[in-house]
Amino acid sequence: MVYVTTSPKWWVRLPLAALSGLLAGFAALAVAELVSAAVGPQSGPVVAVGGAAIDRTPAPVKEFAIRHFGENDKLILQLGILATLAALAVALGVIASRFRRAGSAGVLIFGVVGAAAAVSRPDSTGPADALPSVAGAIAGAALLYWLIGRLTTGPHTRATGGAGGRPEPGWDRRGFLVAATAAAAASAGVGALGRSLTGMYGQNAVASRDAVRLPQPASPAAAIPRGAQLRVPGISPFITPNNAFYRVDTALVVPAVDASTWRLTIHGMGVTRPLALTFQDLLDRDLIERDITLTCVSNEVGGPYVGNARWIGARLADILREAGVKPPSQGGPADQLVARSVDAMTLGSPVETVMDGRDAMLAVGMNGQPLPFAHGFPVRMVVPGLYGYVSACKWIQDIELTTFDSYDAYWVRRDWAPRGPVKTESRIDTPQPFARPKAGTVMIAGVAWAQHRGIERVEVRIDDGPWNIADLAAEDTTDTWRQWSYPWQATPGGHTLTVRATDQTGRTQTENRTGTVPDGASGWPSVVVTVGR
Repeated sequence: MVYVTTSPKWWVRLPLAALSGLLAGFAALAVAELVSAAVGPQSGPVVAVGGAAIDRTPAPVKEFAIRHFGENDKLILQLGILATLAALAVALGVIASRFRRAGSAGVLIFGVVGAAAAVSRPDSTGPADALPSVAGAIAGAALLYWLIGRLTTGPHTRATGGAGGRPEPGWDRRGFLVAATAAAAASAGVGALGRSLTGMYGQNAVASRDAVRLPQPASPAAAIPRGAQLRVPGISPFITPNNAFYRVDTALVVPAVDASTWRLTIHGMGVTRPLALTFQDLLDRDLIERDITLTCVSNEVGGPYVGNARWIGARLADILREAGVKPPSQGGPADQLVARSVDAMTLGSPVETVMDGRDAMLAVGMNGQPLPFAHGFPVRMVVPGLYGYVSACKWIQDIELTTFDSYDAYWVRRDWAPRGPVKTESRIDTPQPFARPKAGTVMIAGVAWAQHRGIERVEVRIDDGPWNIADLAAEDTTDTWRQWSYPWQATPGGHTLTVRATDQTGRTQTENRTGTVPDGASGWPSVVVTVGR
């Protein structure tokens, strides 16, 4: 007599098939992470697919993500990719329970998608970037095929009609659970090894940053004047700490660049003496130190994506002149400087602007420390008066002189304006929207900025009343924001507080409310509060 177990019922089979799909997906990502540790972090399928998604996302969608998720937008994207992959893995597992080969083939197809995304990215190093996705897909497809097989074959334990009876295929419950557990454990181990090796990839970069000792600048920043920081609770600090400085970029993985091997090349139109500079070459130069406020073009009216820091670096104009570059006003053929980062981001700056005498620099330090990795270590560009998308290239490694007519940088290809001068803007820091202060004297305070023009006046309006002149804090330089305050005699009830700024050229912040695309938001910031008795 021959014995077999019956195949599991559908309500048992489908959940186990879905589990098989999840385990296959987990294994695929784990193997891909291990291989990407050898190829490069940019080649991992989640990073590659996420980067490709960012590249192809319309500007309004990107603005929505920044507006609603802030600096967590990249985390949300990666979680979304993982959730999508999990759902697809479950679906493929269910399909494989009926069509074993088709389910496994589906895993291979997604490997092809990941490989294509990896090699199509601007920072791809070549065909090798496809290896993590391909290796992961093969491992995942093989595991899914094997696990689904454990659901349909096993020991023969049910009687089928006496001697000579035909055995029926069954499934090995214990064997499946052992196989699934072993697959999960092996995948976790492979993934942990991959993360460990990836961490080692950046150890040299961390060591190189730890070894940096910033030299004393040949041209130090002037002391911040007394009175530049108002003693008003809730107002932004005049100098933004590094860990609180906004970060807006497209890098899903922050580049870890070894300063000892970093190089910057300068070439292109009008460059008569191409340069290749090391990090030490920059440190050995006469460095400048300046307080400069940076603003992101994605900053909504009254938004948080603006910060002020003390930067140290080499004058960009001096380096360009050493390369033979002349601005267009002096007969130079190039009107655009295209900066490229190690992750292949391109930002285009007007040559005339960076060479007009302002303190444009290749920064190596921020608030007395080497640049944080998230803010561009080892070197980034800083240009006062321009939005970051046309100037603040982090992890810079290449500068090419060209023209606006012949080349569109990354953001310009996505409907942003080619030149991005910072608009005259202001913000109310306190009271916060929907605050409930008590009647009496309420201090309204905030910051205003118009980099390279400076702030001349700030005015505050209560409801639809007249404009009132606010008290300005002491000015540091025209390249930094300026704090302001206004003592309001608050009366009970709901009120709308509005602010506007005027720069030192006489330009007043416009009431016309616009979005951030194509050249920065405009409008008067306002907050609504309810004053208690």
